[in-house]
Amino acid sequence: MCKTKISSATFPVSNPIGKQTHIVWLDVVRTVAMLMVIGVHCIDPFYISPTLGAIPEYKFWASVYGSLFRPSVPIFVMMTGLLLLPVREQSLGVFYKKRIFRVLFPFLIWSVLYNMFPWFTGVLGLPKEIIGDFFCYVQGNESQALSDALKDVAMIPFNFSFKENHMWYIYLLIGLYLYMPFFSAWVEKAKRSTEQVFLGIWFISLFLPYMSAYISHYLYGEATWNQFGLFYYFAGFNGYLLLGHYLKQGNDWSIGKTLAICITLFAVGYAITYSGFSAAAANPTATETDMELFFTFCSPNVAIMTIAVFLLLQKVRVHHPAVIRLLANVTKYGFGIYIVHYFWVGPAFLLIGLFDLPIPLQVPIMAILIFLVSWGFTWLMYRLFGQKAKWFMG
Repeated sequence: MCKTKISSATFPVSNPIGKQTHIVWLDVVRTVAMLMVIGVHCIDPFYISPTLGAIPEYKFWASVYGSLFRPSVPIFVMMTGLLLLPVREQSLGVFYKKRIFRVLFPFLIWSVLYNMFPWFTGVLGLPKEIIGDFFCYVQGNESQALSDALKDVAMIPFNFSFKENHMWYIYLLIGLYLYMPFFSAWVEKAKRSTEQVFLGIWFISLFLPYMSAYISHYLYGEATWNQFGLFYYFAGFNGYLLLGHYLKQGNDWSIGKTLAICITLFAVGYAITYSGFSAAAANPTATETDMELFFTFCSPNVAIMTIAVFLLLQKVRVHHPAVIRLLANVTKYGFGIYIVHYFWVGPAFLLIGLFDLPIPLQVPIMAILIFLVSWGFTWLMYRLFGQKAKWFMG
C-alpha cells in the first residue's frame, strides 16, 4: 500500500511537527467521516425548520440521511484512539500543548465570529430573518442585539450556542485530550483480552439511553443526589477511543467476508436508528429529546454501524499518487473545513432550492458543495497567511 508522510492528527487537525508515516486508508476514513458530518448538518433544515419540518417528505429524508450518516462522529473518535493511544509524549505539558492548543485558538476565534454574526447583520442593515437562513436552529428567535451576541460569547467557556451548533464536538475533543494520557497508561499495559472485557462492559453501557427512556430515569444507583451510576465509569466516548486502538491492525478476513459482516452490522444498526427516529419525527408530541434518542452516538445501534463502516474502509487500498496527495491535503485542511462548514449550510440549502432538485439529491449535493467551499476557503487562508493560518484555521 502506498504511504505518504502527513499529519498524525486526530479530528482532522494537521500536525506538521509529527513525522509519522501515515496509512493512506485512514485518510479515506477521515474524508468519508467528514462528508458524513457535513451531511448530518445538511438535514438540519429538513426537520428543525418550522416550515419544512411540517412537510412529511422532508422529515422522511431527514430520517433516511440522518440515520445513514450517524457513524460520523464516532469514527473521528476512533481515529483519535488509533493515532494517539498509547500516548508517546514524555510529559502532560508536551501532549496538551501539541493537541489542545492546536484546536483551542481556532475554536475560540470562530466561536466568537459565529456568535457575533447576528450583530454584524444588523450593522449592515440586513433583515434579522437572514440569521435564521444561516442557522435554522434560531429561526423565529433571531436577534441582532449586541447584548445578545455578547451573552453568547460570554458563554463560550461553558457551552456552545445554536449558532455554532457543531462546536459541541470541540468541547468533547478537548475533554478526550485531557483524559487520554491517564487512560493511555492502562492501555499500554493491557492485554487484548483485558481490552475486550472493557469494550464488553462499555457496550452494555450503550443501552443506558434506552433504559433511561423506557424503564426508569434513574438507573443503577443514580438518584437526585447522584448522577454517577454503576456503568458511568465505562460509558461514553472513551469506548470509541479504545475501539479505535483495538481495531488499528484491521482484520485478516477476505473482502467477501468483510462485506457480509459489515453489511449485516450496518443494516441492523441502520434499521434501529431509522425506525426509532422516524417514529419520533412522525409524532407531533415528540420532544427534542425523543427525536434525538435513536441518534445518540453512544448507543448500540450507532456503535455497530460505526464498526461496520470502519472495518470496511480499512480494506480500501489507494495506489494512485495524485489521489494519495489529494487525500493528504484533505487531512491537512480538515480542521479548517470542519470549523467553517456550518456557516455554509443555510446558504447552500437556499441555493439548492433554486434548482428545484428532487429532495433525495439535495443532501448529497449540498454536502459536496459545502465540503468543496470549506476546503477552498481553508486553502485560501493558508495561501494568504502561510503557517500563521494555523492559529485560526487549525
